[in-house]
Amino acid sequence: MTTTELMVGTGMKVTCARDGLVAGLAAVARGVSTRTTVQILSGIRLGAEGGSLSLAATDMELSLRTSLEAQVEGPGTTVVPGRLLAELARLLPEGEVALAAGEDGVLRVTCGSVSYTLHTYAAEDFPRLPEIDVASLFTVDREAFLDTVSRVSRAASRDESRPVLTGVLVRFEGGKLIMAATDSYRLAVKETPVEAGVAELEALVPARALAELQRLATGGEQLELGALENQVVFELGGTTLTTRRIDGQFPNYKALLPEAFEQEVTLPREELLEVVRRSAVMAQRNAPLRLRFAEGELTITARTPDVGEATESMPAPFTGEALEIGFNADFLRDGVDSIEGDEVRLKLISPLRPAVLQGTDEDFTYLIMPIRLAG
Repeated sequence: MTTTELMVGTGMKVTCARDGLVAGLAAVARGVSTRTTVQILSGIRLGAEGGSLSLAATDMELSLRTSLEAQVEGPGTTVVPGRLLAELARLLPEGEVALAAGEDGVLRVTCGSVSYTLHTYAAEDFPRLPEIDVASLFTVDREAFLDTVSRVSRAASRDESRPVLTGVLVRFEGGKLIMAATDSYRLAVKETPVEAGVAELEALVPARALAELQRLATGGEQLELGALENQVVFELGGTTLTTRRIDGQFPNYKALLPEAFEQEVTLPREELLEVVRRSAVMAQRNAPLRLRFAEGELTITARTPDVGEATESMPAPFTGEALEIGFNADFLRDGVDSIEGDEVRLKLISPLRPAVLQGTDEDFTYLIMPIRLAG
């Protein structure tokens, strides 16, 4: 893989607008590592060249880069403590900010009557970042992509011992964007139509990287993406996010989805969500939410020993023999919250088989595993 390198020098001298610097540092600061003993990864690289100041940060799994207009009197590169510089820049008064790095290993920051000096790191120690081939990127519908991320990514695992499950499967094929995520207790799948001509791509992308992409999306910026050999690249509003592709085989999610159900109950989404939220307050210490379906009624109960109990009922178009099933309160709330539209279709098989939540259409599916109820 080719890499991009900036001139490394000791005479960097650049002036830029304070607001532009603050925005640029805020965009890349989340790429600064907070959990490593490698000091250079806690820094942000500043590169002055031509008529711009570039900013970059990486924790070796995710990198963020952006640039802003600047008056460059002396080109060069330096690396400074990232979060410290971002905080100091935010506190500067309005006006022009002068940044100067000399041979003494210090960056001088001046804005009006305010001045700081920050000790720097060796620029040559900063990791090389992958070069982006702009021609390999393709444009996607920003709103549709980010909406799909928001509805699917919450089902990804946070357990680093199973890396494959911490990612979101992203696939472009046949005029559709397909995303899927699972933590082995729940599964979220969304299919979204995309414009014809979008390149086919499949990658397992860390859910954290997609969360950062959502954070960067503050307006109507154009979203471009592409895949390198072991990286995925996103361009959004002048900021570039690159992230490693997760190695491994994502589960065959289609095989996890039941083909038939015994019951299908359609409920008002907002009312169900409010009932689940209220009841979940009493579902502490991993206590389940109990959903009891009886003729024409759904009763939701949460009970935690030594804490208390919540019970609430709502009308439900249920017929047949009563059925009681338990779910993790957070997982059920996330599933109902992910549904769009006024109604939720809850598909059930039995108290020990997975249930499926869908909206009025079938482009989004949320599968949730039940909890075995005592008694």
